[in-house]
Amino acid sequence: MSDPWFTECYRQLLNTPLAHWLETLPAQISEWQREHLHGEFSKWCKLLEKLPETTVSSKELKHSVTAGSAADISEYQQKQIEGLLKQFMPWRKGPYHIHGIHIDTEWRSDWKWDRVLPHISPLANRHVLDVGCGSGYHMWRMLGEDAAGVYGIDPTQLFLIQFQAIRHFIPAANIHFLPLGIEQMPALKAFDTVFSMGVLYHRKDPVQFLTQLKDQLRKGGELVLETLVVEGDEQTVLMAGERYAQMRNVWFLPSVKALTVWLSRLGFENIKVADINTTSPDEQRTTEWMTSQSLKDFLDPDDISKTIEGYPAPQRAVLIATKK
Repeated sequence: MSDPWFTECYRQLLNTPLAHWLETLPAQISEWQREHLHGEFSKWCKLLEKLPETTVSSKELKHSVTAGSAADISEYQQKQIEGLLKQFMPWRKGPYHIHGIHIDTEWRSDWKWDRVLPHISPLANRHVLDVGCGSGYHMWRMLGEDAAGVYGIDPTQLFLIQFQAIRHFIPAANIHFLPLGIEQMPALKAFDTVFSMGVLYHRKDPVQFLTQLKDQLRKGGELVLETLVVEGDEQTVLMAGERYAQMRNVWFLPSVKALTVWLSRLGFENIKVADINTTSPDEQRTTEWMTSQSLKDFLDPDDISKTIEGYPAPQRAVLIATKK
């Protein structure tokens, strides 16, 4: 059912600095398939197969993720595609534009990309890893910057399905989603750029996680790290209680200065702060494609500078660093 998704990836890895990944990856994917090709995932795969084959008149990845226009297809096909894509809700990272259908995701991930892009090394001809890639929105934008190969890892089944749904309309040989967590990755030490956006605060051991990211980079490779931060000095780290902004799985929110110390201690250099931004309810919100609660429900209604639990409201920083 999903074999072609991965065999194409193996083929592409062969003649790259990542070829040694093939020592472990096919066996891991086979094991994953044995465990997951049933139940809800199987149902989603059957729905994916119902997406009609269409002719995409144009595609745009440099400034958005857009495939085709409404004029390429019939009104019936457009309704059919929209109905199928809505079976894969909630759509959290985007937006996407498919044959005139606007997948208006919870996050305006394009805003984050626009903040990050001016500060990173050009991605042209680089092999890039996106750790915790979600539905793959930023992967498409990386491809739009002419990366040689884009690889995303995320263990969430629905995100894999959403990625494949978009890929149905934008077939590309050099972009791949692998249903793995960072802890399953061997120390490849081969990627030119590693992105981790919105993951660090979900990890119980942030130092181990940063080490795992470093282990994917070649010497001189670039880490692009985006995470929640708090105000403070080199010693400031907030450990939230049971919930932070209603999220249960938030652990450590360092200050930018503390995070810089962590990166330096772990063997990164040229550490720079590319951006600090307070997340607004315009950037993360409820939409027709993600109908449950969103940021405005997680902030104190009387003081949006605080979460509903009384912590500082979400502030995100982007740090860029080079592996020594």
